[in-house]
Order: sequence, then structure tokens, then C-alpha cells
Amino acid sequence: MTYKDQSKSVEERVQHLLSLMTTEEKVGQLTQPFGWQTYTNDQGNITLNDSFKQQVENGGIGSLYGALRADPWTGVTLENGLSAREGAEAVNLIQRYAIEHSRLGIPILIGEECSHGHMAIDGTVYPVPLLLGSTWNVDLYQEMCRAVARETRAQGGAVTYSPVLDVVRDPRWGRTEECFGEDPFLIGELAVASVEGLQGESLDRGDTVAATLKHFVGYGSSEGGRNAGPVHMGWRELLEVDLYPFRKAVEAGAASIMPAYNEIDGTPCTVNTELLEDVLRKDWGFDGLVITDCGAINMLASGHDVAADGMEASVQAIEAGIDMEMSGEMFGQYLVQAVAEGKLDVKILDQAVSRVLALKFRLGLFEQPYVDADQAAEVIGSEAHVQLARQLAAEGVVLLKNEADTLPLSIANVGRIAVIGPNADQAYNQLGDYTSPQPKSKVATVLDGIRIKLANRVLEHTNEVADRHGMHEKDDRPAGYGDNHAAKNLASDLERDSSEVLYAPGCRIKGDSKEGFERAIEVASQADTVIMVVGGSSARDFGEGTIDLKTGASNVSDNSWNDMECGEGIDRMTLGLAGVQLELIQEIHKLGKKLVVVYINGRPITEPWVDEHADAILEAWYPGQEGGHAIADILFGDVNPSGKLTISIPKHVGQLPIYYNGKRSRGKRYLEEDLEPRYPFGYGLSYTTFEYSEPKLSDASMTVSDSVTVSVNVTNTGRYAGAEVVQMYISDVVSSLTRPAKELKGFAKVNLEPGETQTVEFRIGAEQLQYIGRDLKPVVEPGQFHIHIGSSVNDTQMAELTVREA
Repeated sequence: MTYKDQSKSVEERVQHLLSLMTTEEKVGQLTQPFGWQTYTNDQGNITLNDSFKQQVENGGIGSLYGALRADPWTGVTLENGLSAREGAEAVNLIQRYAIEHSRLGIPILIGEECSHGHMAIDGTVYPVPLLLGSTWNVDLYQEMCRAVARETRAQGGAVTYSPVLDVVRDPRWGRTEECFGEDPFLIGELAVASVEGLQGESLDRGDTVAATLKHFVGYGSSEGGRNAGPVHMGWRELLEVDLYPFRKAVEAGAASIMPAYNEIDGTPCTVNTELLEDVLRKDWGFDGLVITDCGAINMLASGHDVAADGMEASVQAIEAGIDMEMSGEMFGQYLVQAVAEGKLDVKILDQAVSRVLALKFRLGLFEQPYVDADQAAEVIGSEAHVQLARQLAAEGVVLLKNEADTLPLSIANVGRIAVIGPNADQAYNQLGDYTSPQPKSKVATVLDGIRIKLANRVLEHTNEVADRHGMHEKDDRPAGYGDNHAAKNLASDLERDSSEVLYAPGCRIKGDSKEGFERAIEVASQADTVIMVVGGSSARDFGEGTIDLKTGASNVSDNSWNDMECGEGIDRMTLGLAGVQLELIQEIHKLGKKLVVVYINGRPITEPWVDEHADAILEAWYPGQEGGHAIADILFGDVNPSGKLTISIPKHVGQLPIYYNGKRSRGKRYLEEDLEPRYPFGYGLSYTTFEYSEPKLSDASMTVSDSVTVSVNVTNTGRYAGAEVVQMYISDVVSSLTRPAKELKGFAKVNLEPGETQTVEFRIGAEQLQYIGRDLKPVVEPGQFHIHIGSSVNDTQMAELTVREA
């Protein structure tokens, strides 16, 4: 048959298969039930549920959402969930039944969440996107996306609902952690890397997945930072800011896109024809799949109230350009009836079905619907992926403060270390939202990382000291070893050079209980250096118990404490530390010890007292499963911090919105405070220092159709090797329409040895100079431009460029 003939074009195969399908089978292709409800796992014995079998036999299922997903929402746990091997076997079972028991044998599209690792048991948990953006390392992020694609496809997942390309405008929003930051150019570069990494050279290779861009569009600009709230934005801002990363990703070949829950100027994105048809398909030429977010069609009739009922909502959505419904409730219930009653033109239905089938053919699912369970067990959670997670975490941690070179800590003189705080030893609190359950042994907390780091150093030093005293191997030890002078010197050296790590949680993330303060103060009083690990939590309630604040042990209970203060649907009014965490830090500070604060969190923290009184501050966001090791690497100088902020951190929540590229016309200050953030966009310290030369243009003048290059010499003037993120911003001095003071238009991360100099060069052409003009089209206006290059938006040197008419 033509549709099974691989030598035929995708279009020919789609049209032939479509011609054979009934209305029920067509609608079935547009539905996506919850995948975890299709099977039962009884101690490794996986069976398909009758409801799934019936759906397959009654017309088929186009896709399954989260067949491999595990978390408290799904009810899939470590006990009843699927291991790497079992996940592959379950997907094979699902596909085999769908192919063998449906009339046309159409394989199912398995869609999975993968924004920072495949959200399945055994999958590698990478840092959240907010940290990934803070690496400013596009190549390393693309490598991560390749690894995520390998793990996901190895189990049979063929589509991922990532990357998240929302531009953050109010960090009180609980999904800030899922985003790369506040700048469209930076997000656009990472968007391209994500698509190229996930989709590879071809979708049918067996180690790639289709990328789904979300949330289209304006989702990060909601009213008051409230999830899915209304967005008040004009077309020019949409085109310049929020739509920019999506356009770059579409140009890179993204296969799928997901509209946002929110409305823009009264029109819900789910039924915004101007966005889904005029911009996306006509202007950009997108020919891929458009899938709703979960429950978005229901919201049209119950929430947005632009539809009277489910029938009207379903018809509105498919007519606006929706091809598939995540959850499948409305399409599956109403579209067959809508066609029968003449409320929906069958041509519109066929168009949506064609896009679903085309993606399945492009993915090679008709030829290779099954996966190798042995390969899945080998690839998923591999050591190479674990090391990649550690490197990403280390590159994305931002050093905000380092008074009197408090960091890095020295093993030789650090003495006793007290690790204190609710995030010091809580694995789930450093993983972020959209994370599967994890065995405790898989996640390295900050406490784990420090203890292991010091234990390894002591072991290494034992060998070094033994060498110094002439005691190498056991058989070479001198006579009388047990009481001779050399042995006494060895014991003395080891005692002096080793460190003891003490721990107390002190308090929880939320709540007003101070019952752990006494123990934390007692522990800190015995230490020479205190590392406070505080912040937030996006950990959904995995039901694994509470912290005993006096001992630090886990107490298992039926009603475990939920510390979640960030994540989807968890929006805040403030940006301060929740609960009594600040009070705990203040009490510890009274002891007069060296105080290092490590933030683990999903949105910026605004705490002026900490900024003033801590000796050093690390912003670690949610660093993933290897976060504890990465933070310890930085604390002890094995890694020089190189992360830079991708989101401005305000002095006070009342300054919001405070993103760096706001308009020059936005005003000067409030009565109480100016508009400068506490830590600006692009900011991040290092253990070394970097010096920039003045930027030099290849030509100080160009026409609107030409290009020039700008170069700068960057020198490592400090004692440590380090990486520096060189940032280029452009200012249009006088423009027909109001513009931002500075806009990021280029960046490069360079590694420099002490004393080394590198020349960094950027190209400047129409793409870097243009903006959206009065006719809503890109325009480059002649005139003066300032080219700023430096280490952050507020620390740059300038060159002047004149642009002439062609």
C-alpha cells in the first residue's frame, strides 16, 4: 500500500492514508490521552488496560502524553513506575497493540516532558533552564539536548514538549525556572541550539525527537506574574520580543509548537488565528504540528468564556489552527459530531490529521515503531550524561558576592565547616519542577558534595603526606612504623589538614517554626566556616517524609510537609526568602563566623540584608542531580565560577518590572528607590579578573545594507584560569520609535589562562541593527549607533558606528 511504501514522499503517503480513514479514525489521530493510564505495572509485569485497548479498536489514538512520565500528579512512583528497560518494553507493548489491533495499523506518537531531562524514572536530571541560560554556553546546552533526545527516544518517546521560550517579565511567576531569562536574543540562540540538538540531522535516526516550542506566546508577561493571566502587549513588542525566539526556532526547523494558556488583548492564544495562521504559517512558513497545552480547549468555555460549550470550543480551536489536543477530552468528544452536523468542514479536519500523520512519517514510526530495551538500559542515565549534568551545573552557578576573597575555600585552613539550611540536604529541592521521583543515591545534595569533596581531598592528602614521610606502600614502611617519629608527623599533618563537616537544617522553606534554630546555632558555633543553603523549592509532594529539624533525619509520615513555593501555578507576591529562613541566617551571622550563602531556587531572591552581610553569595538556581558536586567544585576552587545572570535581580519587589532592556522612556525612579537592580543582567563574578581593551570597529561607517565587525581584546589578569562571557549590546541613539537603552546582540564565552589574551569578534549587520518599524516590518534607520562590549550590561566600553543610506 502507498502509505506503507517508504520510497514514496511524505505527502503522497499522507494523502493515501487519509483517503482510507473514517471520520472516527481521523478524530482519533487528533486526540492525546494520558499515557500513564494505559498500562499497569505489577512488579515488572506490564499489562495494557482495557480502556486503552477499547480506544484503539474504536478508531485509534493519535498520541499519548506522558506514557513514561512519573511524579505525584500522575501517581507514578518509584515502586509502580517503569525503569529504563521497562519503559522501553511498555512503549513497545503499546505500539504493538495499536499497530496490530487498529484497522490501518497507525503507530502512536509518544509525547514526553523533557525541559531539563526526560521526566521518567532513571532519566538524567539536568539543571533547570534558568541555570542552563546562565551558562551562556550554547554549544554545551546543545550537547545536553542531544543527550536528552537519546534518552527519550531510547524508550520510545518521539516528541518532547520543550524548549520553553517564554521571555520572563515578572519573576514572581512560578514558571520562571522553566525559562532561559529575560532577553529575546539570548533565548533565540538557545532556541536554535535546542531544536538542532533535539532533532539532529533527521527525525528518523532513532536518537532524535521532535521539538515542541512553548508557550506561543507572551506567557512570561502575564498580569501580576500570575500563571496564565491576561497579557497586555501590542504587536510591535510581540514581534520584537516574545515572538523573536519562536521565529528563530521555526527557522531552525522546529517540528511542533504549543500555544500558551493566556490571552493577548482579549484573544486566547489557543484560538488566535492571527498568531497561528497569519504569523506562524503564512509569514514564517511553519508546516509542522500545533498541539494545545493540557486542558486549554476546556478553558475556552470555562475560564476565558469565549465559547458557550465544549462543542463550540472544539470547533473554534481546530478552525484557528489547532491540530492536536493534549488530554484529548474535547476533540474526542465533539469533533465527530461536529462534522456530522455540518458544524465543521471536513477539509479542516483533514488538514489537521495530515499534519499529525506527516510528523509520524518524518519520525520514521511506520518503519521503526519499536525500540531496543537493552539499549535503553544502557543509554539512560549513563555516566557521560551524569558528567554533562555536573558540568552544566558548574557553568551556570553565578557568584554574586565574594568579599575579601572568601571563596574559594582552602582545604588546608577551612577547619570545621557547618552546612546549614533547609536546602542543604533535600534532594528534591534542587531538582526543580517537572521532575520524576529519584532514589536518594542518585542525587548529590550540597551536603553530599562537600563531604565527598573533603573525603577525597583527605584521601589524596594522606598519600601526599605519606610520600613526604617516606611511607608509600605498606611493605615499604620503616621498622617501628607504629611509634616512630615519621608516623607521629604523619598523624599530625593529617589532623591539621583534614576538616569536619557538621550539618543542621535549621528550618523548613515555608512555615514559622523555629524549632530547629537551637540545633543549627549549636552546630554553627562549633565551626570555622558556615555555609548556609537556603532558597526555595519546586518539589511536588513525593510523600517521602519530613525533616526532623533537630537531627536532620527524614521522618516518614502520611502527611509530609510540602515546601513547594515555586513551579507551575505557584506564583508569589514577593521575592523574599519564605518562612523564617532570613531569621535563621541572621541568628547564625551573630556568631561572627565566615558566612557563605548558597541560594537554591527557581526565581530571583531579593534579600538586601543578605546582600549586605554575607561574605559570599552563590546563586545556584535548581542545579539538578549533580548540583551538590558542582557547588562543592566551586566552593573549593576546582571550578572557577563563570555563570552570568540572564535575569535582573531587583533590590525590592516594588521595582518590578525591571528587565534590563526596558524602554528609555520608562522614567527615572520611585520615591523610595531608583530603577537600578541589585544585580544587573549579564552580571557574575569570577575568582580571577578580566580586562577589556577598547572595542575597535573594522569601519566606523557603513550603509544600511552592509556589515562591519567589532573586536575586543580580553585578558585574564588574575591568578586563576577562568571563563568570561563577553557581551555585545547595541544602542540606536536616535530612532523614529522609542527603543531600549541597550539590547544584547552578541556574546561569546572564552576560556583564558592567567595572563592569556584572546581577541573576540562580532559581526554587525542589518539583523543586529534593525527593529520593528511603523509598518510592523523590520527596518534599519540611518544614524548613530553605540556598540557596547563588556562583562555585563552595566559594565561595558563603547564604540560609535555611523549608518548611512545605501
